[in-house]
Amino acid sequence: MDLEKLKKIHCYLLDMDGTIFLGGKLLPGASDFLNLLRQRGIPFYFLTNNSSRSKIEYANKLSQLGIQAPEDQIFTSGEATAIFIKKQMPGARIYIVGTQPLEAEMQNHGFHLVEEQPDFVVLGFDTTLTYNKLWKLCDFVRAGVPYIATHPDFNCPTETGFMPDIGAMIAFVEASTGRRPDHIIGKPNLPVVEAMVEKTGFGVQELGMIGDRLYTDIALGRAGLTTVLVLSGETKSQDLQSSEFVPDYVMKNLAELVEVYQSI
Repeated sequence: MDLEKLKKIHCYLLDMDGTIFLGGKLLPGASDFLNLLRQRGIPFYFLTNNSSRSKIEYANKLSQLGIQAPEDQIFTSGEATAIFIKKQMPGARIYIVGTQPLEAEMQNHGFHLVEEQPDFVVLGFDTTLTYNKLWKLCDFVRAGVPYIATHPDFNCPTETGFMPDIGAMIAFVEASTGRRPDHIIGKPNLPVVEAMVEKTGFGVQELGMIGDRLYTDIALGRAGLTTVLVLSGETKSQDLQSSEFVPDYVMKNLAELVEVYQSI
């Protein structure tokens, strides 16, 4: 195995669901890999497309699993979406389909959450979704209001399988209105890459992405990041045969990556 690309990574971006943990279970090698990075002085950030939870919730969950991470080490697609909109229109009026943590994220960035005459509509991974929320969203989208989705994931991995994610909701809205989001912010799209370069201070080619999903985590390779696929979540080895997204490295889990890193 050629490890040259691994050697050039100066900062890691780590997916969480399916990479660090699955449901309420810490995945093999997660703690050991983070400890190895700390020992070597390599910074890392947790980067998740899941916009249904806040940074505080993720920090608490990691803490319960034995991993201590400050909030500023966690970056969600919800935060990236807020940053993206703020650059266009600070203090905008937003109609949001999302959980309370995503609503709070938007309010923390100075946006006004409204039910009528929004400047933008934002679709997040809404585990509190109702038919009326979708209906109203479709009305705004059909009327031409700028439409933003926090991320593209079709499913969210769980210990027992998968739960429908925002991609299924995007498909619902498209079937009703004929419109897809004007912008999708999270991995693997450019807005989240730009946000992470700004947040970390490292160039794209100095960043490494570790994750379990081909079309979000591994697709970041097209932006210039080195990518490591772990087979501990959504993707199985046979999926690679038909994938347009090819990782630089494939590992069973983070435990295998630790073994590889010990030879560097």
